[in-house]
Amino acid sequence: MDIVILAIESSCDETGAAIIRNGKIVSNIVTTQAVHKRYGGIVPELASRAHQQNIIPVVTKALQDANITKRMLHAVAFTQGPGLLGALLVGASFAKSLAFALDIPLIAVHHMKAHILANFINNPKPTFPFLCLTVSGGHTQLVLVKDYLTMELIGETQDDAMEEAFDKIAKLMGLPYPGGPRIDRYAQHGNPHRFAFPATTVPHLNFSFSGIKTAFLYFLRENQKRDPSFVEKNLYDLCASIRATLIAMALDKLRKAAKQTNIQNIAIAGGVAANAGLRNRLTQLAQEEGWRIFIPSLAYCTDNAAMVAMTAYYQYLAGNFCNLCVSPMPRMPL
Repeated sequence: MDIVILAIESSCDETGAAIIRNGKIVSNIVTTQAVHKRYGGIVPELASRAHQQNIIPVVTKALQDANITKRMLHAVAFTQGPGLLGALLVGASFAKSLAFALDIPLIAVHHMKAHILANFINNPKPTFPFLCLTVSGGHTQLVLVKDYLTMELIGETQDDAMEEAFDKIAKLMGLPYPGGPRIDRYAQHGNPHRFAFPATTVPHLNFSFSGIKTAFLYFLRENQKRDPSFVEKNLYDLCASIRATLIAMALDKLRKAAKQTNIQNIAIAGGVAANAGLRNRLTQLAQEEGWRIFIPSLAYCTDNAAMVAMTAYYQYLAGNFCNLCVSPMPRMPL
């Protein structure tokens, strides 16, 4: 049976559309909104307007690249949440309208589940059960993945997400938005042992990243009192040291979860999964612990519609459809 699905991603500041055919991604288009750089962060209203401008060209391009016409579609999928309400509304409204016009099923996809299932786009693919450290936008989670559509949240951040900590710390150093990728890039030229920062610990398998951000703030203030050019002189080492600390905080919990569950199939997902330091350290840790690890391609770590399409494909096989009354959910439990 031929199954062709159009998927739309509009949870934050990337407008994405992808086509999946019989479980294989055949096109994946993403348009990033550069307008937010001048404000040092995402402006929700501007994100919504940009999605409105981008969605038709992006969907058109995805269909063209896949050599698919709208009449060949068997379903339309969209990101229901979590995300920015206005941004989600654009994608949801477009998907509902198209599904209604074509009289085909509508599939609502959970954004964080989609990040996890990005691990099934390319080989090698995880086997069940596996643990996934999901680090994306406002989320840092440990998820026990039992099958394609059954997942259990076993740990999450109690305050800031890991990506938020990277971006906020970058801002403290005067780096332009988005700062996380810049820290990762500069860290590759620095000494990760030059500066020590206190790692925050919280009970069980949960995370906390607000304390490290505050500690870094006070550390900078004290050193800049003595030398106003402290950051400029030590930028690479600062980036390397704080990156190493944040990664260690996340992977310590992952190691603990693996021991508690006795699971050795380990995956990562989300925007921070593109971080070279995290990918390298996880590879080292896998050798030490005897894990089989799975890391999505860089294109499928940050927000994209291919991961939404992959999730929608498995929902389609399970008959997991929704009606046209479904609403976007800015906050959406796993």
